[in-house]
Amino acid sequence: MATVPAKVKSRFADGLKKYKPILTKAEKQDLNESDTVTIIVDILSDILGYDKYDDITSEFAIKKTFCDLAIRLDEEIKLLIEVKSIGTNLKDNHLKQATDYGSNAGIDWVVLTNGEKWKVYRIIFSKPVEHELVYEFNIHDLKTNNNEHMSYLYMLSKEVLSKKGNTLSEYHVQKKLVNPPMLAQIILSDDVINYIKRTFKKVSADTKVTNEEIYQMLASDVLKRDALEDEKSSEYRRKISKAIKKKVT
Repeated sequence: MATVPAKVKSRFADGLKKYKPILTKAEKQDLNESDTVTIIVDILSDILGYDKYDDITSEFAIKKTFCDLAIRLDEEIKLLIEVKSIGTNLKDNHLKQATDYGSNAGIDWVVLTNGEKWKVYRIIFSKPVEHELVYEFNIHDLKTNNNEHMSYLYMLSKEVLSKKGNTLSEYHVQKKLVNPPMLAQIILSDDVINYIKRTFKKVSADTKVTNEEIYQMLASDVLKRDALEDEKSSEYRRKISKAIKKKVT
């Protein structure tokens, strides 16, 4: 996670204190999408640090595809924002307009929000164009003493998006690789099982255990089933096998 500078963290704290009650009131009033956009623009300015006149642009089109808001820094679109009315249950199909826009404009990142809930997606430039949820949060749940919570805001802030490096991309790569299902497949790899077998022998030279027995103990009794049965487990196994073979050759 990125380290949030104290000055920026202070701005986040002040902004959250201000906008949490505003959003609660807005939901009770069941504000429409247009009024929700107004609140989002203020949040982008007061919490995330953007100039609402220079950095935030609205309702423009590429190839007749529209997007509610966009962050533009140094004449480059960094982030698309698709807004739904506060209280709306956010769904992936709400992203079609923004992802179509992003694919036409070569923009990687889209945020879907109703003011309270924020979902950050990476556009995958494949055929057909796809999107992948990178992280999400609810503003009401954010705590200023929680570094992970503050990082969620920081990665969307002007301080980060105006840099040459891409902290969002780095976080995306990190999240895709450093996770329980990936770790489970590393533990079940031949290299690790061989190491465990050698360690058993060091503990007791009389130990007789096969690689298959170690594998079964790990898979059945040590590792959590949801990590083993994750939909990406096969992909992670291939990545690990490829990396090990590459190292050997």
